[in-house]
Amino acid sequence: MAKKEKKATPERTPTKHQLSKWQRQMKIRRIVIIAAVVFLVGISSWVGYGYYKDYKNDPMREVMIEVDGASFTMDYFVKALDASTQGMNSTIIYQYGNYYANMVADSIVDAELLRQGAEEDLGIEIASNEIDAKLEELKENPEIKDRLDDKVYRRLYRDLVTATLLEEKVGEHFDPGLNATMEQAHTQAMLVESEEVATELIAEVEAGGNFTALAEEFSCNSSIRGDLGWLPEELMPNTLIANAAFTLTPPQLSQPIYDGAAGKDVGYWLIEVTEAQNETINAQVMLLGSEAEAERIKAQLVGGGNFSALAGNYSQHESKSEGGKLEGLERGDMGSIAFDRVAFNTTLNTVSEPVKDTLVQTTGGYWLVMVMDRGERELEDTVREELIDKRYNDWRQEWAENSTIETHLEADKISWAINRVVQGR
Repeated sequence: MAKKEKKATPERTPTKHQLSKWQRQMKIRRIVIIAAVVFLVGISSWVGYGYYKDYKNDPMREVMIEVDGASFTMDYFVKALDASTQGMNSTIIYQYGNYYANMVADSIVDAELLRQGAEEDLGIEIASNEIDAKLEELKENPEIKDRLDDKVYRRLYRDLVTATLLEEKVGEHFDPGLNATMEQAHTQAMLVESEEVATELIAEVEAGGNFTALAEEFSCNSSIRGDLGWLPEELMPNTLIANAAFTLTPPQLSQPIYDGAAGKDVGYWLIEVTEAQNETINAQVMLLGSEAEAERIKAQLVGGGNFSALAGNYSQHESKSEGGKLEGLERGDMGSIAFDRVAFNTTLNTVSEPVKDTLVQTTGGYWLVMVMDRGERELEDTVREELIDKRYNDWRQEWAENSTIETHLEADKISWAINRVVQGR
């Protein structure tokens, strides 16, 4: 029996009217889809921009310090400030907040410079397990333990621990480079205010006077005074003393050595009061580095010299830019009892005698150096430690000078950070 063939159904060809209708429907569908996509993208962008705007406007996310590409946000700075002032009450924090803020900023920069320098220049790194071990020790303090749950606090304490461990290892790096013995000189030194004083003291020493006793009386620099002990050239207080110590034949006293940059704990005022009313005065002043200089300038003034011009050339007081003019002075404004004693008890339009003031800082003086002995000597432990510290600090300073450091801690941002710390207590 023959198989019945299935009847083929002829394909229907759409009419022009149907094609036109379908095309319109597809076009509408595409428009709807495109509109929906645009709407969704717009909503997503608006929401994303809102989050981005909130992110950008969050002061805690703003970068405050940058050290060669490493960034530290306000959040990091606030938490570092909080940690450094822990235990202080709000009054103390507000009173000394600027001091602590600057100290914290410097510490952040120093720690990062040390980390980068140790790794990139010296090849010294701290292993993660060493840092983790120290952090575990810190957890014995309940306050620190709670803070370590915070991501930024955890980074802060890791940075602090890393810096502490690196200081020790970098110090050890410089130790092996030292010899057991070095040429050293036993010296005595003092800084005096003028060549005239230096010449008088040389005569006293040559007549048998005791150098260290005279230094106690006449030295104008309290940090470098009297017997310096045995030191290698590298540890001498400055190059002028070092040159004398390793050039003169012991025992020998140097001639006066001028040092224009040396700081002195003394100055001499010349004061002319031009007007006085009640307890207020107007005056012209000069602050000079030595009594001899003050006497020379006083002689020029008596001879008709112009006070403003001379003050502009020689005075070491900030008023020199105004020719030494100070108006509306009251007692205590200058922070000097010696100044007030003369200025408020002087004849108008008369230049005072030189007024010695040991509460001011001036520059320029003369070194006297006595070389007692010199030779190759074993390094004492304290001297060895000082050498290591100096080489370490010299290395850090050189690394810092070759680094890019940016801070954005303006006064208003520091105040904001201080308030944030206090409010968080």
